[in-house]
Amino acid sequence: MTKADLINAVADASGDGLSKKGVERIVDSMFATMVDAIAKNGRFAYPGFGTFTVKSRAARVGRNPQTGASIQIPASKSVGFKAAPNFKSKL
Repeated sequence: MTKADLINAVADASGDGLSKKGVERIVDSMFATMVDAIAKNGRFAYPGFGTFTVKSRAARVGRNPQTGASIQIPASKSVGFKAAPNFKSKL
């Protein structure tokens, strides 16, 4: 599903006659709020959907696949997602 598909589905499901532009602003602000919450608190949970959490990766030594030379991969952060049980059961 693309962003446009999501906007169309939400606009159709709303039943309130919301414009697609209005729905797009809502969806964009929703994701921006989620990103801000994850950055500030380290997690974002939505009951029935799941939990997003910040995960830290330690620095490590890797290999360049073309030359075989060792390279240092710096520490980084990423976001993990754990699906809620009722969401997981629908998969």
